[in-house]
Amino acid sequence: MMEIRRLSTVAGAQEARGLAVIIDVFRAFTTAAHVMANGAERIAPVLTVEESFQLKKLHPDWLQIGEEGGIIVKGFDYGNSPYDASLADFTGRTVIQRTGAGTNGVVNASGAEERILGSFVMAEAIVGYIKGKDPDVVSLVAMGDVGVEPNEEDESCAEYIESRLRGYTPDFGEMKKRIRAAPSGAKFFDPARTQFREQDFHLAMELDRFDFVLRVERGEIPYVVRVNPLSA
Repeated sequence: MMEIRRLSTVAGAQEARGLAVIIDVFRAFTTAAHVMANGAERIAPVLTVEESFQLKKLHPDWLQIGEEGGIIVKGFDYGNSPYDASLADFTGRTVIQRTGAGTNGVVNASGAEERILGSFVMAEAIVGYIKGKDPDVVSLVAMGDVGVEPNEEDESCAEYIESRLRGYTPDFGEMKKRIRAAPSGAKFFDPARTQFREQDFHLAMELDRFDFVLRVERGEIPYVVRVNPLSA
């Protein structure tokens, strides 16, 4: 019988075993899904801004996306915005992604046998992928704010995926209300915090928009690639 473990933040990522789902709803892995949907070949998740620039120096044709403190890093091509990613053409490109929580979790979950990225826009595909793999252990890692403090959206996404794996369908509308009311959701509607766009909130709440899974391939650089849950 499949053991489902619920973990949180970077500390949880370090404890992840089996098949790990690294969850970052606002905004890293909603953005990553749009990047791959718009044609990217792969994503290289990195821990630090410095690593991103080092890879860029080695591969000048690669694109850089991500943030520090929620704000686009000077010199990056894109910030951590699913709305911006949804409008861009990434056909055939390799994209270096750096965020405070999501990519941090990917790097720190290296003890897991397999890692996939988690957000609501890929939820049902993730569930199908896990069922198809039927691992002994699933680690659902809600990365939280900056990988340090648990937050409503990532914990809710972990709850949603766990419920679906157990054969239940949660009330996503109720979850969305909770997320909207939480500080991490409300910031997208604060006119003083222009780095958080309202469109990003709405895109992150598009349940099951995509039918693919984003899997981390092991190697000197851990690339994220798009896979079909039915053929994986």
